[in-house]
Amino acid sequence: MSAPLTVLIAGGSGFIGTELSRQLTADGHTVLTLVRRPARTATERSWDPEARWLKTSVVDGADAIINLSGASISRLPWTLPYKREILQSRVLATSTIAEAILRSDSPPDVLLSGSAVGFYGDRPGELLTESSPQGSGFLAKVTEAWERAAAPAASRSRVVTLRTGLVVGKGGGALKPLTLLTKAGVSGPLGSGEQIWPWISLYDEAAAIRHLLTSSLAGPVNLAGPRPVPAEVVGRELAERLNRPYWLPAPAWALKAALADAGRDLLLASQDVSSQKLVADGFTFHDDTFEKALAAL
Repeated sequence: MSAPLTVLIAGGSGFIGTELSRQLTADGHTVLTLVRRPARTATERSWDPEARWLKTSVVDGADAIINLSGASISRLPWTLPYKREILQSRVLATSTIAEAILRSDSPPDVLLSGSAVGFYGDRPGELLTESSPQGSGFLAKVTEAWERAAAPAASRSRVVTLRTGLVVGKGGGALKPLTLLTKAGVSGPLGSGEQIWPWISLYDEAAAIRHLLTSSLAGPVNLAGPRPVPAEVVGRELAERLNRPYWLPAPAWALKAALADAGRDLLLASQDVSSQKLVADGFTFHDDTFEKALAAL
């Protein structure tokens, strides 16, 4: 185990941030969280990403910064104002942190900054690695801007962008809308159901971020389980676990008509994302199959 670190987290109270904070604390690290209000505890630090305000003294006191800040993509529908929020919440938060690192007298050793497999777009039949080019679609544009906002900090700190897949865990994540439909008894095949979904358990998402704190890796790293599965498997397994029927198909044209970009980018995109870079760096998955990840729910 590495020496205890002081880790500053943006988005620490969110779905991934809560589990990550738990694991980091269990490892003996000191966890500080950025909050968009006056600090109320000794472990909180105030910031205002909309105003691009973050004290350099806050950054000076951190060994590492983990940026998970951004509006949830699992909230539907993606109206035009909400699409703007999805983009701006990520870019403003990341730019604010990167600019503070550039001003810092004692910059952190590493910035681990959020991203997503949405960078690759819909790519059926391709094995997607970190060297694969950017795809098309709304999420591809968002993630490209998100990663670009973190890039300036690389002159002062090691920067890793976390290209995360569908996170499977209690309480949220991209699986939440599908879980609600399944509980209501109205789930079924989404489009052909053959599109590949890259998933990762909530535990492994946090564990992989912990691993990358002390790794030598830089640049984009895919955070996705070792065995991506078709959407059909995800839907059927979820229905079986919840003891609900799986019977109501949603044709691709209907999903595109009803949900537009969210239908195309979240539900219908096929992305066979490789985690080989992470595994080659020494990371071992706790939940190496989708069934194991779902069993934790």
